[in-house]
Amino acid sequence: MCMNSERRKLTVKSKVWIADQYGDVVFGAGRLRILGAIEENGSILAAAKALGMSYRAVWGKIKASEDRLGQPLLTKRTGGSQGGGSQLTPYAKALIKRFRYLENLIRKTSDTLFQGVFLDEIVERGLEAGGKKEGTR
Repeated sequence: MCMNSERRKLTVKSKVWIADQYGDVVFGAGRLRILGAIEENGSILAAAKALGMSYRAVWGKIKASEDRLGQPLLTKRTGGSQGGGSQLTPYAKALIKRFRYLENLIRKTSDTLFQGVFLDEIVERGLEAGGKKEGTR
């Protein structure tokens, strides 16, 4: 086993998403990026281009989320001389705000638990897998 005298800083990583009772994604980081891009670019097409995705893929994810939530996420303007576009509904804005809050809360809680359960007990105190300190029987 290669032992490096320099101890690296360890962190815990987690990924959060909301799923329905069938396990289908309702909302997560990908949907968050899509809605952010639509808000920034003013249309699904412009958002898709900015994200390097197809219009169909972006629209499909939005439509799936709307169906699973039972709420519209976008209001759409049809084309014309000014062109079409999309805006986030108040519901979508509230969903984004609550999801970011949830992500932040989970991240902070995970960091605290990781510090106490993993780092303090395993790394800092040098416990073995069996629960005993190294060098003790």
